[in-house]
Amino acid sequence: MSRVFAYCRVSTADQTTENQVQEIAAAGFSIAPQRIVTETVSGSVAALERKGFVKLLDKLEQGDVLVVTKLDRLGRNAMDVRTTVERLEASGVRVHCLALGGVDLTSPAGKMTMQVINAVAEFERDLLIERTNAGINRAKAEGKAFGRPSALTVAQQEQVRQQIQAGVPIAQIAKAHQTSRQTVMRLRANMA
Repeated sequence: MSRVFAYCRVSTADQTTENQVQEIAAAGFSIAPQRIVTETVSGSVAALERKGFVKLLDKLEQGDVLVVTKLDRLGRNAMDVRTTVERLEASGVRVHCLALGGVDLTSPAGKMTMQVINAVAEFERDLLIERTNAGINRAKAEGKAFGRPSALTVAQQEQVRQQIQAGVPIAQIAKAHQTSRQTVMRLRANMA
């Protein structure tokens, strides 16, 4: 006989998992309290890096069912969710998501749903990359500088170059300009 587990996660300590537990019970899942795993951890943390989820994985056996209220409880993004569901499926664990009508994500219909979600996530990621690159190109065209500001002003950089050419030791130049040896060596490398 298969056992039913629930995984409930919130992001901050001022939130509670109680609503998720009640939603799972209202959906008709009768889960023993020791099989309800609750956790307070940011959604930006991958499922397999969460202490509570890893402990849950140790408890799950072939034939068990894992219930979550929403897909975002399982992972930080669609790719993480897919990896998590595939791992659970490989262990013989079925995953039910209430937000998707209680569909078993390891069933053919659930797999199709996951493929659609993954396609949308990939599309969104591609759009984000495209917008980011357009913004970077626009900023470059406007002459905006990227990266950390230089440790030395343009005038100081010219003084350092002159001192390097005059044979002044790197450590002495760095000390005189109150900067690191690495900064001076980087200027020296760009001179070549």
